[in-house]
Amino acid sequence: MNNTLEERIMWSIYRRCTAEFIGTFWLVFGGCGSAVLAAAFPNVGIGLLGVSLAFGLTVLTMAYAVGHISGGHFNPAVSVGLWAGGRIPASDLAPYIASQVFGAILGAGVLYLIASGKAGFDTAAGFAANGYGAHSPGEYSVGAGFLTEVVMTFMFLMIILGVTDSRAPQGFAPLAIGLGLTLIHLVSIPVTNTSVNPARSTGPALFVGDWALAQLWLFWVAPLIGAALAGLAHRWLSGSVRREDWQAAAPTRGPKTIP
Repeated sequence: MNNTLEERIMWSIYRRCTAEFIGTFWLVFGGCGSAVLAAAFPNVGIGLLGVSLAFGLTVLTMAYAVGHISGGHFNPAVSVGLWAGGRIPASDLAPYIASQVFGAILGAGVLYLIASGKAGFDTAAGFAANGYGAHSPGEYSVGAGFLTEVVMTFMFLMIILGVTDSRAPQGFAPLAIGLGLTLIHLVSIPVTNTSVNPARSTGPALFVGDWALAQLWLFWVAPLIGAALAGLAHRWLSGSVRREDWQAAAPTRGPKTIP
């Protein structure tokens, strides 16, 4: 009996990590691919709005596709935030984060192979890497970049934790999360090219090298801080509202909002 249970647990983590690998691959390939291949395409480029939407769509589609298997994190910061919020055990962090990083690297690798098929392609142009200072799209400082990544990741996790709460409307979480990520990109692409995801930053940085690797620390530290703060904040908010108190407030919210 114990062996059977251990085998089930083992295969469960393998399957969940594979789902995270695939989801993060798609996020980096689809999101960064839109920036590298389509953003400035002559006459019909999708621009900042299109890239923002592409990142949101990658998360939305994969959340529906494999979210029921792994939870649909696709982001080390999301995993850390969910752990801080009491949603996942600490034992899931290392395998999830490793799977996400490897998925991001493969996504960037496939994108590199495709992009390098065009004459004149050069990763020095950026390859959708995140940066600050001279490597920020709008040349924003390291302080501005750090604050942006902390705040944006904090809000991203507040959205995720909120819409996946048992008291939230069911079935719409991927939509809210995908649209939330789209909004985050619309605001912060000019500042850091938008990370809020250490894995997404790591994949392209490995192919750009040089400055991208030197600045990669910010896109690990800031998102993880923002995510952890959001997890703790949401845990406090959720714990401070009892179900009976929430239902008692129904007259001010309308009867249809009672679960």
